[in-house]
Amino acid sequence: MCAVMEIITYFFLLQPNIPTFGFLFDIDGVVVRGKTPIPAAKKAFQKLVNSQGQFLVPVVFVTNAGNCLRQKKADQLSHILGVPISQDQVVMSHSPLRMFKCYHDKCVLVSGQGPLLDIAKYLGFCQPITIDILRETYPLLDMVDHDRWPKVLHLPAVELPKIEAVVLFGEPVRWETNLQLIIDVLLTGGWPGKPHHQASYPHIPVLACNMDLMWMAEAQSPRFGHGTFMVCLENIYKKITGKELKYEALMGKPSELTYHYAEYLIRMQAAQRHWKKPIQTLYAIGDNLMTDIYGANLYNRYLEEKNSRKGSKGRIQAKVAAGTRSATISQDDEIDHTWQNELAPATATSCRSVLVCTGVYNPHTEVPSDTRESITETVFHGHRDFRFDPALVEPDHIVPDVDAAVDLIYQLENFAPDQDTTTF
Repeated sequence: MCAVMEIITYFFLLQPNIPTFGFLFDIDGVVVRGKTPIPAAKKAFQKLVNSQGQFLVPVVFVTNAGNCLRQKKADQLSHILGVPISQDQVVMSHSPLRMFKCYHDKCVLVSGQGPLLDIAKYLGFCQPITIDILRETYPLLDMVDHDRWPKVLHLPAVELPKIEAVVLFGEPVRWETNLQLIIDVLLTGGWPGKPHHQASYPHIPVLACNMDLMWMAEAQSPRFGHGTFMVCLENIYKKITGKELKYEALMGKPSELTYHYAEYLIRMQAAQRHWKKPIQTLYAIGDNLMTDIYGANLYNRYLEEKNSRKGSKGRIQAKVAAGTRSATISQDDEIDHTWQNELAPATATSCRSVLVCTGVYNPHTEVPSDTRESITETVFHGHRDFRFDPALVEPDHIVPDVDAAVDLIYQLENFAPDQDTTTF
């Protein structure tokens, strides 16, 4: 036994500068604004790689964007930052959908923009249908834009199969078309060519990615995000039916499952580099209090609770709401057991939130200075199904930009990067 311990100790001595922490970077508002790189980003990432371009610390990008495949996002980041980024370092808002295998064989309606069919098939969906396909099949459904009315009225030549779920990837281009056709699908139980039946409640499952109400592009003020589209959909449905739109799952930040998946990718990077010391601390760097900071603090709370109940069976949460609605999907329910085994239980002990001031964050309007103020007096930009909790939107650290964030974290971890470190 002593000999084994001596070997382990000797191995660690050969790797004196092995990190026990990892970075989770938001992209919009932290690395870029729209298509324009934030100046501090390239400088920051030069501190994260050695002379061979290898990362000195595990790094994962966690974005609520969902309009492209992971590889394309990785290529964009590589170009912007001047360092090689692989798709295994990217978590899109839709990435957790790979876990929902119970829907992969069903006919699902997908909403958003970008190569939707490619994204859906990459995630495992076998029968995706886009809003455009639905509109072409049933041209009488989309009547807001008079210029797009069909010239000849006719019945559809081919009936689509029953739609068994709706998947919201991100904000679409034509909101009125998507809102109308999604409502049609929900009110007809998946048969949009038939009359509405308001009695069909609960409606077919809705899975949504990216709850950001706003995001930061090149404009001086934040722009509408997919969360704004979801607010429209929720309120239209309630106005018509008098009932709440229900989500089978909400994913993307601040969902705990998104952070659980990101931690899994962090562990995989450490394993590939043969770093034997466990990753104990995650640092989540973002610009949005209601997604980046809320999500990191929520995951930290989950890690603290998990560590306090070691020995008991935990739950992986696919939809986390700090409010009163049904919020979780457990390991014993919907999530495929094969995927659970692939992810493995979380091993980090903490997730620290770091807020940068280059994006959405406005210190004067987001959160009341006195957290004892009534919640009703606060403008809450989080999703309807997430309760405002002052503790969850309080960052552990506030810094000017991502470069200052990297410097701070190195200092906190007493980490002196060896630029010549290579893989053992």
